[in-house]
Amino acid sequence: MKRPLFLMLLLLSSLLIRAQQIQTPSAFLGYKLGEQFTPHHRVVEYYRYLATASKNIKLEQYGKTNEGRPLLLAFVASAENIGKIEDIRENNLRLAGISNQAANPGQPAIVWLSYNVHGNESVSTEASMQTIYDLLDLSNQKTQEWLKNTVVILDPCLNPDGRERYVNFYNPVRNLIPDPFPNSREHFEPWPGGRANHYYFDLNRDWAWQSQIETQQRMLVYNKWLPQVHVDFHEQGINEPYYFAPAAEPYHQDISKWQREFQTIIGKNNARYFDKNGWMYFTRERFDLLYPSYGDTYPIYNGSVGMTYEQGGSGRAGLAIINAEGDTLTLKARIDHHHTTGLSTVEAVSQNASKAVAEFKAYFESSKANPPGEYKTYVIKGENMEKLETLALMLRRNGIEFGYGSAKGANGYNYFTGKKESFKVDKNDMVISAFQPKSVLLKVLFEPQTFVSDSATYDITAWSLPYAFGLQAYATAESLKSLSAATAEVSTETNNVSNPVAFIADWNSVADVKFLAELLKFNVKVRYSEIPFETGGKRFSAGSLIIARTSNDGFGDNFEPLIKGLAKTSGIVLHAIPSAFVDKGADLGSDKVRMIRKPRIMAITGESSSSLSFGEIWHFFEQDIKYPLSIIRAEDLGRINLNEFDVIIFPDGNYPDAGSEKIQQWIRSGGKLIAMEGAMAQLAGKKGFDLKYKEEPKKSEADTDPYGDLKVYENRERESVEANNPGAIYKVDLDNTHPLGFGFPRFYYTLKRDDKVYQYLSSGWNVGVLKKNNYVTGFVGAQAKKKLVDGLLFGVQEMGNGSIVYLADDPLFRGFWENGKLLFSNAIFMVGH
Repeated sequence: MKRPLFLMLLLLSSLLIRAQQIQTPSAFLGYKLGEQFTPHHRVVEYYRYLATASKNIKLEQYGKTNEGRPLLLAFVASAENIGKIEDIRENNLRLAGISNQAANPGQPAIVWLSYNVHGNESVSTEASMQTIYDLLDLSNQKTQEWLKNTVVILDPCLNPDGRERYVNFYNPVRNLIPDPFPNSREHFEPWPGGRANHYYFDLNRDWAWQSQIETQQRMLVYNKWLPQVHVDFHEQGINEPYYFAPAAEPYHQDISKWQREFQTIIGKNNARYFDKNGWMYFTRERFDLLYPSYGDTYPIYNGSVGMTYEQGGSGRAGLAIINAEGDTLTLKARIDHHHTTGLSTVEAVSQNASKAVAEFKAYFESSKANPPGEYKTYVIKGENMEKLETLALMLRRNGIEFGYGSAKGANGYNYFTGKKESFKVDKNDMVISAFQPKSVLLKVLFEPQTFVSDSATYDITAWSLPYAFGLQAYATAESLKSLSAATAEVSTETNNVSNPVAFIADWNSVADVKFLAELLKFNVKVRYSEIPFETGGKRFSAGSLIIARTSNDGFGDNFEPLIKGLAKTSGIVLHAIPSAFVDKGADLGSDKVRMIRKPRIMAITGESSSSLSFGEIWHFFEQDIKYPLSIIRAEDLGRINLNEFDVIIFPDGNYPDAGSEKIQQWIRSGGKLIAMEGAMAQLAGKKGFDLKYKEEPKKSEADTDPYGDLKVYENRERESVEANNPGAIYKVDLDNTHPLGFGFPRFYYTLKRDDKVYQYLSSGWNVGVLKKNNYVTGFVGAQAKKKLVDGLLFGVQEMGNGSIVYLADDPLFRGFWENGKLLFSNAIFMVGH
């Protein structure tokens, strides 16, 4: 009887599996994966189909893109675990110490697979469909065994807008039979390409900063899960094979021993499958673990084992392309590779699930009890509450705990002076203790000096938030407890003055810029004082906004409610004054009080522009300050009536007509040209422009090394970095009496990403300059560092009735260089009146 019973159970099991059989991606889509690129809406349809066809998946829409496309997460687990998926999530946070309740250490390990953060690296979304199918296929005994102790989270497409830009380019222009010839049209995307999101931001540089809506929505969920392992799937050039971890140096010094070891364990498992199939790959080169806002490093600094996987291909590859070795790289092969590493990673985690969970728990216990580094508390002064609240928002989004005020002062490192000093903590000062679960991420974001173990790095090497925000801060080895965990509110209550002559607003934060933008959109007449003044016992700095009843009589009784309402919405403090007669400085009727014209602004775009630079400008206007911006292609400038605009912004780029006679005539007639980075460089030496490159001092014959040209071949990469500056922070001497410097102290911290400096303007205003010893932090090659002294970075040249604003560095870098947004706003709204 036992044998027939066994056969009956086997038959029932077989019937049950058949009843739950799901369609393969190819069967659902109507074509084999790799035969064409799948539009995003069809990917969504497949994932939604799986959610109805299988009991082992939970599908969640966690947000929408700028263009309205859904953002999805699929949670895959065994039948037992999928029913308690929320319990697993909550227990995982207890393991991380984010919840103080007792945790169960025997939970499944969590693997998070992120696909297609770069839109034109579109193979990974295709691979995700095959991967999730195999995980849900009940007849696949291997995957079902792995899922007994592993939960897998899949994000099939982090950047749907960019991916659709690529797919919508490729599908209409491809040949019926794909043309692998690398110079055919299907292998060249039009500008701006599909890599970035709607606003042309690189979402793989945005994990920590969360400037973009896709990142903000994703990180809200990510920080509620905190997986043990995270993989970010990418593509690289067509002539590269496949890259997987372990990563290259430099590693950040706070990456743990386990995080290093488990990368190697997973890498060797990947290698086992690649070796079996005869596929080429490389490890421990190029892709380092330093910059904190990548899809591998951010998870690492949050307790995960974060890794990048890079398949050869990207936007050039299409469905098939012949590489430099004469091999034809197909979409199908690219899918196979990403599919293999995805499943291999899940397998390696399953085989080490208990160890991964135990190490995860130990990581956060150590972070909370014994935070890394010499500094145990960071204090950010509350001298600019509007800026401080913007920083607080970033910290909240990253799950970093903070409070305000402390019962005692301390001795610590002053970020602005670079010295150890005594300081006291006021009630509105932000106090961030390192004794918290996110202490590693906190240290990485705030450390004054980042240790770089290898100079051949992939990205910027300095990002410390006090410099990016321009906030006075101290780092101390003492442990300080905050007095209040509550947010220090920015008071927007206006002082009580009956029938005020004017309202005054400070000018020192993006919140103030938003307020000005709102006033101008309502056609409110706004002035500013070009010198500091005092009234009613309060000092107002140069640039402070003055909204007087004079010239605004047309608003009648609505004047006060309108101004107060806009101030409250913008989150700024407003001051009412009873008289135009001030205590010190210029009265409101002085010629030192200037009217701010409502500018009509044009930004140049197109193939001549850096899409990243233009995207930062576009996003700033539309999302940060919500002020109208006309976007004009560079090739259309010749047929535009420039007199319809007051300001033209040239982003970083290469513009043959940037200094044309037509543009110079427009400037002389009162226009304002803002030239950024490469656009500024093109104006150097041109007729009509006072800008000149700074010449390097000529070496004497005695200083010339006769053997200087004799170089060792194997050192070529190492020697090339001597002239390189991937991204370091410099302290700029700033003339804050000039409108371009309004709202700043006499210095500004810039993120310098090249070695360009210019001669001081002989007939203009040298507003922001480098002198000797202005380097602050980050790697700079020895040759580049020698150049970065005694030169101009930010300046203004007057030309007729108009002006040119020179910005050698990017003040809007990746949307997180908060202090630069005020500098850029000065160029837009303050200069030239």
